[in-house]
Amino acid sequence: MTSAAPASNAPSTGTDSASTATSASAQDVAREAARRRTFAVISHPDAGKSTLTEALALHAQVINQAGATHGKAGRKATVSDWMEIEKERGISITSAALQFAYEDQVVNLVDTPGHSDFSEDTYRVLSAVDAAVMLVDAAKGLEPQTLKLFRVCKARGLPVITVINKWDRPGLDPLALMEQIQEQIKLVPTPLTWPVGIAGDFRGVLERRTGEYVAYTRTAGGATRAPEERMGADAAQAREGDVWAAAVEESELLSADGADHDQELFLSGFTTPVLFASAISNFGVSSILRTLVELAPSAVPFRHGEEDAEGRPLEVREVTAPFSAFIFKVQAGMNTQHRDRVAFARVCSGVFERGMIVTHAQTGRPFATKYAQTLFGSERGVLDTAHPGDIIGLVNAMTLRIGDTIYVDEPVTYPPIATFAPEHFAVATARDSGRFKQFRKGIEQLDSEGVVQVLRSDLRGQQSPVLAAVGPMQFEVAQARMESEFGASIRLEMLGYTQARRTDAASAPTFAAVRGVEVMERTDGTPLVLAPDKWRMSVMERDHPDLVLEPLIAGDR
Repeated sequence: MTSAAPASNAPSTGTDSASTATSASAQDVAREAARRRTFAVISHPDAGKSTLTEALALHAQVINQAGATHGKAGRKATVSDWMEIEKERGISITSAALQFAYEDQVVNLVDTPGHSDFSEDTYRVLSAVDAAVMLVDAAKGLEPQTLKLFRVCKARGLPVITVINKWDRPGLDPLALMEQIQEQIKLVPTPLTWPVGIAGDFRGVLERRTGEYVAYTRTAGGATRAPEERMGADAAQAREGDVWAAAVEESELLSADGADHDQELFLSGFTTPVLFASAISNFGVSSILRTLVELAPSAVPFRHGEEDAEGRPLEVREVTAPFSAFIFKVQAGMNTQHRDRVAFARVCSGVFERGMIVTHAQTGRPFATKYAQTLFGSERGVLDTAHPGDIIGLVNAMTLRIGDTIYVDEPVTYPPIATFAPEHFAVATARDSGRFKQFRKGIEQLDSEGVVQVLRSDLRGQQSPVLAAVGPMQFEVAQARMESEFGASIRLEMLGYTQARRTDAASAPTFAAVRGVEVMERTDGTPLVLAPDKWRMSVMERDHPDLVLEPLIAGDR
């Protein structure tokens, strides 16, 4: 049985409750920030993200038994997949945060959605972390979604640690995988471990820094920590023979090619440390956890303010500055008993103390943070203090939206989080007109969470909003949650639009008069022009060069 440690245990990782927002010195804050490791796990769907997340928690000894994403005999769903639809499908459709202690460090791990239709949620997560673990399927190599997410990491300057997963199954040659990484993402792979045994015959790894052999032993279903046996080169040679010799030879070839780890080059985004693992069998997971603690950056200062000519914010909010944080996710329905709403906030600077009065940068209004919680998947506990790098849950902070900033003392506003251009559109109506109040509340909640974008117009009226999505699976999630959480089953009528552009109030009437085109307003007041294809958009641009018809670019809200 999967057993999660109480989430309230997570912040007791050496954090002194006396170090409050008002009494903590800059030295105290800097020391706590240096202990934090905040990272996301990214990959193509079905590469094993949630399984790795579970395995890391298992090796940190904060759960007793690992779950599985596909109902393996006797194993429950992973702690990071808490929605019913996630458990049924075996994929992550929403990001989940887990905080736990490992040695003298505090790990803030964020599992990301496992389908490209939810890439916008993953993008939001990547705005809130300091590093990323890129999971690569040993048999499939670098896949399209992985490449797309890596480009986001590169744009944000996030150091990337690469894990070649599923080495217990048949796969590609390890040297071929290294070549693929270097050619396709332009990072020099610097393996820290090297597999002993080809893909499908995973016996253990050669630790390249020490020259030791770490041999693995399978456990029943991979639900518990895999025993590791360490031995020197001579013992490894006697035990594995030619297989060990082949691993040593390949490791020496890597060194001759300059593929050894350099911390400065890693943090600068020129290299990526590589480890080999099988998350489902718990092979190599302890090495991943140690690598994260030893090599991943601690909490870094966040930039803010006006951008320069190259799009870079000019100012830096040091971690020792007064408290500030930004909201990167809003989620309702995590607590089925109370139906509350949680705003996920990344602490950027200073010390957070439960009950402190913060200022909401977007409105200038103060509010008290009485209901603050620490997060461990769907499990939550009372949070008293938090430091830079930590992710906190603010319960029922109804005015907070994705991309908002909160602070004390010194004002700050962090850049907004990108909004993706939707490509799928559907009219939503309540199946039961007598439950319109629940229908309206549910639609507003899904909109505030970013599950879908909600568009409205006078022509369609309030009872028939249009849901706009990056991928069609978002509609499935919206339908499931409307029924299970709000008791308001909805009917969706798909529209033939595939393109959306931003316009303004003066230009909107002209575009609305174009045949086959519709103008609707997003919740934030932005008018959007919807068209069936790129050709129709290009014709409007050609015919009306003096009117506003702009792409929905990064940073748009």
